[in-house]
Amino acid sequence: MQITVLAGGVGGARFTRGLLDALPPDGPDGRAAVTVVGNTGDDITLVGLRVCPDLDTLLYTLGGAVDEDQGWGRAGETTAVARELAELGVGPEWFTLGDRDLATHLARTRWLAQGLTLSQVTERLATRWGLPEQGVRLLPATDTPIETHVVVDDEDGGERALHFQEWWVRHQAALPAHRFTVAGLAQASAAPQVLDAIRSADLVLLPPSNPVVSIGIILGVPGVREALRGTRAPVVGVSPLLGGRPVRGHADACLRPLGVEVSASGVAGLYADFLDGWLVDTADDPGTVSYPAGLRVRSLDLLMRDQQGAARLAGAALELGRELRGATAGRV
Repeated sequence: MQITVLAGGVGGARFTRGLLDALPPDGPDGRAAVTVVGNTGDDITLVGLRVCPDLDTLLYTLGGAVDEDQGWGRAGETTAVARELAELGVGPEWFTLGDRDLATHLARTRWLAQGLTLSQVTERLATRWGLPEQGVRLLPATDTPIETHVVVDDEDGGERALHFQEWWVRHQAALPAHRFTVAGLAQASAAPQVLDAIRSADLVLLPPSNPVVSIGIILGVPGVREALRGTRAPVVGVSPLLGGRPVRGHADACLRPLGVEVSASGVAGLYADFLDGWLVDTADDPGTVSYPAGLRVRSLDLLMRDQQGAARLAGAALELGRELRGATAGRV
């Protein structure tokens, strides 16, 4: 069985780890193979280093090295280098790179400078963290450098663009966003194997990642949305909103500039052209909330309180996928 997951950072990483726990042990045909397509719209260059926050969160979480309390970064991290850089007045103080984390960014930047693609670099890092041994292939959505920016009000009454990370981390998404732009996206192409991983999948999963700046960026890579429309695999998603509120992060602040209702139904509408199944919280039960026609909706407790909770949620997504298999005959 081939499973393809389109993932952002913390929510996508925890769901995918739960998915690995929920999958049955090796059978006669072997364990299911999981391909994770990671968002790269959050990527940023800091102190001369290329940082890929969502890819790194996936690497550290699946590799057993993530800081569980934060959901990102390395466990047992120290920040001696960041403190010294601050003394030197180098680098933004609102984004702290940990000492162990720096090794990842140094290696990535060096390999990119040597001519490797982001896919090749990510494969090396995934090997370091043991993902292939778990049956996981991690792919960036695109090898083309892209960066998400947020347009907000300027102090002079005009508008200015901030890198997404500054808006998200430094300002905690408190500055009202007018719109999001993604530099380089129009010229980007899907990374090798990404489109094939969608087209040839037996099941495609959308974890509870941000629908605008995580899943939405992956969908914006030319060819990805068309591949989802054309795949014969059922596409099952998990709502990132519970009763109209994000579990973590600021999905509500991202949906409003698009004029999309901040609800499980509103998010489902963003995926309506390819989505087959949708898991929602009990607060958003289809008996009381209206969803796009033809969408099979199941309600349950969506909170991933721990790794067992993530496995339970992923198991529900697998079960809904099994129900839908055979019902999808391709989309054009």
